[in-house]
Amino acid sequence: MAQVRLDQVSKTYPGGVQAVSPMDLQIAHGEFTVLVGPSGCGKSTTLRMIAGLEEVTGGQVHIGDRMVNDVEPRDRNIAMVFQSYALYPHMSVAANMGFGLRMRKLPRAEITTRVAEAARILGIGELLDRKPRALSGGQRQRVALGRAIVRDPEVFLFDEPLSNLDAKMRVQMRTEIARLHHRLGATMIYVTHDQTEAMTLGERIVVLKDGVVQQVAAPMELYERPANRFVGGFIGSPAMNFLPGRLERNDGLALICGDGRTVWPLPSGFTPPETLLGRNLVLGIRPEHIQVGNGGGLPAALQVSESLGNETLAYFEVAGRPVTARCGGQLDAAIDAELSLSLQPAHIHLFDTGEAGANLLAKG
Repeated sequence: MAQVRLDQVSKTYPGGVQAVSPMDLQIAHGEFTVLVGPSGCGKSTTLRMIAGLEEVTGGQVHIGDRMVNDVEPRDRNIAMVFQSYALYPHMSVAANMGFGLRMRKLPRAEITTRVAEAARILGIGELLDRKPRALSGGQRQRVALGRAIVRDPEVFLFDEPLSNLDAKMRVQMRTEIARLHHRLGATMIYVTHDQTEAMTLGERIVVLKDGVVQQVAAPMELYERPANRFVGGFIGSPAMNFLPGRLERNDGLALICGDGRTVWPLPSGFTPPETLLGRNLVLGIRPEHIQVGNGGGLPAALQVSESLGNETLAYFEVAGRPVTARCGGQLDAAIDAELSLSLQPAHIHLFDTGEAGANLLAKG
């Protein structure tokens, strides 16, 4: 397997539309890296530049020891799994999986061996004689994975491969892909807009917005120490709560919200730098880090509650902004009941009010 390195790689389309700003990224041998972000953020374009399906406007793409900017896709020793399965309907599963090897003029016996081994790894040995129309969506995606495995590539590239599957099948296929990575120890780069896929699959996650890398980190580092408001809001479901206000000290620390009337008392265990006092900023807190009780915090009326069995999502409004709290088990409270909201001090984030929205408490 090989490492992948992008040195100031960028993509600009005719008319000056910049899809990807100059990007530096290094993916180690055997690493599973996920590119995640909203539609149009440049993640698929980046993947296609690595594959050679998009021409690089600036910078260099390295796979292993080679600079591959001018190398044809078929000669980059990569395998790509797309959102569409792209199976030949008139061919059997075995023929679909071995098609690329036949194009490379490999001996028939070797093709048969590779196809059988890939089918064994993916648990589709009994499907080899079937045509694609006789397969479920999950089975077709396994065939597409098998077609990639038989090539024994240096790098696997996945472009939103699970988007066409239903929710239950997506969970199952995520598990299959994770097991496949563990078994093969292969370098894998995976593109998705689904932050749940990113968090569960990636060893490292690259968060993109408008063609610009926002943060590169392990999943829990992204979750616990987002570099800016975009990352904090994009990673996690339900999303992080954001409340703009001014940090003040008056008989304790408090956030004076944007309406100038709502005062959210902050816990005594929260000690931000003195330089932030009196400053306008945005407080961020995840739903599970808000404690809902009957006193001791900010009074707020319950607007809606959603029971999910093992937990309840409770929705409030503070200073004209929605606030979501995640409560364990069932919440025994009626709509419009006045409850109190308290923040866990170790999980409070303070972000800059500017467009970048940098995390003012980020270390380093």
